[in-house]
Amino acid sequence: MKEIRLNGSRMLGKAEMHSYLKRKLDLPEYYGNNLDALWDCLSTDSLPRKVIICNTGMLLDNMGPYGEKLIKLFVDAAEENSCIKVEIKA
Repeated sequence: MKEIRLNGSRMLGKAEMHSYLKRKLDLPEYYGNNLDALWDCLSTDSLPRKVIICNTGMLLDNMGPYGEKLIKLFVDAAEENSCIKVEIKA
């Protein structure tokens, strides 16, 4: 299982966050740079991955409610797709 660390301190705005996620998660070129597109990619991904989201306090400070939605999306994607495991760290 591939382990991917996402650093919440690197997510400073929506555009930067989606660019960072696209690179770190190796999302397809057609990735739509929004939470719906991220859900589509994660919920259908068949590659086993463990995603560790670190510095969530900074993520929430930087992104506010959008950061909360992002974290919830990862948790929900892990419940929907058995190939995805998610660990949230402060």
